[in-house]
Amino acid sequence: MRERLRAALETPRFQHLIIAVIVINSVTLGLETSATAVARYGTALTVVDHLALAVFVVELCAKVYAYGWRFFRNPWNLFDTAIVTVSLLPTAGGLSVLRTLRILRTLRLISVVPSLRRVVTALLAAVPGMTSIVLLLSLVLYVAAVMGTKLYHETAPKYFGDLPTSLFTLFQMMTGDAWSDITREVMTRHPWAWVFFVLFMLVCTFVVLNLFIAVVVSAMEEEHAEESVHATEELGAVLLAELAELRAEVRELRDRVPAAQNGPAARNGPATQNGPAARRAAGR
Repeated sequence: MRERLRAALETPRFQHLIIAVIVINSVTLGLETSATAVARYGTALTVVDHLALAVFVVELCAKVYAYGWRFFRNPWNLFDTAIVTVSLLPTAGGLSVLRTLRILRTLRLISVVPSLRRVVTALLAAVPGMTSIVLLLSLVLYVAAVMGTKLYHETAPKYFGDLPTSLFTLFQMMTGDAWSDITREVMTRHPWAWVFFVLFMLVCTFVVLNLFIAVVVSAMEEEHAEESVHATEELGAVLLAELAELRAEVRELRDRVPAAQNGPAARNGPATQNGPAARRAAGR
């Protein structure tokens, strides 16, 4: 029974069904943000939401029964369980804010769609490599913020009045948001301030941030290479199994050939040699 249920859960048709339920539930949760939609279809939206939650609960129970303790060894299963558990929490009284967390069910697409799983896995694998880049970026931001505060706190106090303000301003500039406006305001009294800001933008935007992209791309390539190796190993295992079956069939055929040679036809062979025709030939 468990084997059949496990096979049914792993079929593409079942996965497509779960994806459809997640998408429909996400749409209904989005419609609940519209007062007009709630006024017209509030009951229907609630019914669809409860049905989707029931499907998710049944799916998790079926997986727990089919996989047993192996269910809890898969991080994606734990991720799905956490999201569904949040949806089951009471939303009355002081916990009414948890009602908004139902939209987290949309994140289940990450665990259901293989391509999204690969992307998230690659991002998580890239976290150790990103740590050094984050430290480098933090160091650059801190040094630049101290310099900006000392140089321009009187010229532009709303941008560089103190260290926290300078940190936020430089982070904003690093994202490319209104950096030219900030620079031009400072340059009205410090014409050579563009040197500081251009160097900062070159280092942070075009160097450090691109390092993040390089680390993520490298992690995704490694993840793709590992998947290729696993696919090759699985294909090799299948080929070896088929080869073993072919060898067994050939061995069985070889065993049948001597048995056929020792059958009735082989046993009648000597009798025909001692028959009348043989004796006449011997008389001649």
